[in-house]
Amino acid sequence: MKQKRKIGITELVLRDGHQSLLATRMRTEDMLPICNRLDKSGFWSLEVWGGATFDACIRFLREDPWVRLRKLRRALPNTQLQMLLRGQNLLGYRHYADDVVAGFVERAAANGMDVFRVFDALNDFRNMRAAIDAVKKVEKHAQGTISYTTSPLHSIDVLAKLADDFTNAGCDSIAIKDMAGIMTPTAAAALVTAIKARTALPVHVHAHATSGLAAASLLAAVNAGASIVDTVISSFAEGASHPATESIATALEDANFTHGVDANLLDDIALYFRRVRGKYWQFESPFTGVDSRVLKHHVPGGMISNLTNQLREQNALDKIDEVLEEIPRVRHDLGYPPLVTPSSQIVGAQAVLNVVLGERYKMVSNEVKNYLLGQYGRIPGEVNAELYAKAVGDDDTAITCRPADLLENGELERLRSDIGQVAKSDEDVLTYAMFPELAKTFLQERAANALVPEALLPHPETKKEPEPANAPSEFNLTVHGETYHIRVTGAGHKGSRERPFYMTLDGVPTEIMLETLEEIHATANESVTPVTRAGGRPRPSAPGHVATAMPGTVLELLVKLGDAVKVGTPLLIMEAMKMENEIQAAVSGQVTAILVQKGDAVTPDEILMEIGE
Repeated sequence: MKQKRKIGITELVLRDGHQSLLATRMRTEDMLPICNRLDKSGFWSLEVWGGATFDACIRFLREDPWVRLRKLRRALPNTQLQMLLRGQNLLGYRHYADDVVAGFVERAAANGMDVFRVFDALNDFRNMRAAIDAVKKVEKHAQGTISYTTSPLHSIDVLAKLADDFTNAGCDSIAIKDMAGIMTPTAAAALVTAIKARTALPVHVHAHATSGLAAASLLAAVNAGASIVDTVISSFAEGASHPATESIATALEDANFTHGVDANLLDDIALYFRRVRGKYWQFESPFTGVDSRVLKHHVPGGMISNLTNQLREQNALDKIDEVLEEIPRVRHDLGYPPLVTPSSQIVGAQAVLNVVLGERYKMVSNEVKNYLLGQYGRIPGEVNAELYAKAVGDDDTAITCRPADLLENGELERLRSDIGQVAKSDEDVLTYAMFPELAKTFLQERAANALVPEALLPHPETKKEPEPANAPSEFNLTVHGETYHIRVTGAGHKGSRERPFYMTLDGVPTEIMLETLEEIHATANESVTPVTRAGGRPRPSAPGHVATAMPGTVLELLVKLGDAVKVGTPLLIMEAMKMENEIQAAVSGQVTAILVQKGDAVTPDEILMEIGE
């Protein structure tokens, strides 16, 4: 009797499952209780780290991602742990020097990582080689990855040729990463067949379920010779996520394959994560079912929930359909890059700018400019000449070499010196390397024991005791270690910008004046008009008032008070949707006021600077 071929299953619930459906918000505390059962289940590997998890940990969850990895390693002693690594980008959004890449891989391995799935957004092997070499040096599993896409430039043969590079580099396996779920069963079989004709390395297939094709494509890939498939437990499966683990396991058995996963444990795991998912209801992506539009816009499953959340934060969720229609046009203009981090963010953020500002390329992100200059790698095809001229102008610094070749080794020591004593370990330095400003604040707050995760809202259907209609009128207030007893006895007219409040402070009658930044002026003959934004800055009302189109964080001020500027002069750089955007002067004149500083959070319709004559 012919022996059944064993197909490995990688479970993604601890990384890509919640990244795809819950904007990467699952906390470590909700992972650990189920690890014992996951560890006993017999998975080929568990994907637990990488992708957007590193960013989300420090940005939103206020967790140390290295601590998460160590906790999961201890809780999963018998299972290979896997991560997604963006080649020379690591887990950030720029290229790092080779010593940073080597240092990151070494520390990840030391903290418990076994399998490194290494990819590049442009399928530029030059940007994967250093990471692959680093993985081999620490004797871990190096998985070279093909970012699957379709375009006039991306044939099966073009994609399969990467297998030669991976084989020659000593990779242990090859992954096909169908990040958008656009690979048909026929294409999956053809690509696996083409790869197997070039190499004896095992082929691992990853496909999002957004279009409804993924389950059929996984089975077609297995029949063509693939050895491992990615799935997600059913309570975090389908939609922008992946095919359900239970369903694929059953289908493999029915097709006379074996997989080694203990099906008796899967029901309990699914039930546990079903309960966990409800805790994060506020981050749920609306893309929980089949959406065939992905076959046109190619937005990856791991990005769609984050894109939805980012538009919601900008009060622009109603524009999601326009953004999804604009993304293919931007991708065409940029020479058909595969859409996967960071190229998906570059294209997606530019599409949002085009839609929100009501004019295509009215503002071009710094990342688009750098992409056009070759700083992310080899662009697959020709770019829109008009866009290139507008974004780059006379800049003649476009490069053709590997971008990291322009970076000097020794970057890790420079970063160590820059962050100083607030970094307590090599891991802290590497966190700072990924997200400098964000990490610096994180490390400082960690030192002060002041890390507070974003709030999880109670589900609107959860019954609660009714809350008091009014704020408390008597309470203790502790400020800088001193406690005061306060009893509010009265307040001035609501609606005035400055309101008097009357109270006793430790028994002493006191009057204070509060500037109520979010209250409104209203009279019988006037419409209701907000005075200021939540940041306390006035609304723009003149051409010289500088504002931003999207919420974000000020990264750098490029001018100072009194500087003369012209139309188009760069004024400041802000981060929005994880991309850097340059705010330029709309009028010529002199900088007469600067209302923000580095690190400030800003929202649309606030004055950031003023330019006068």
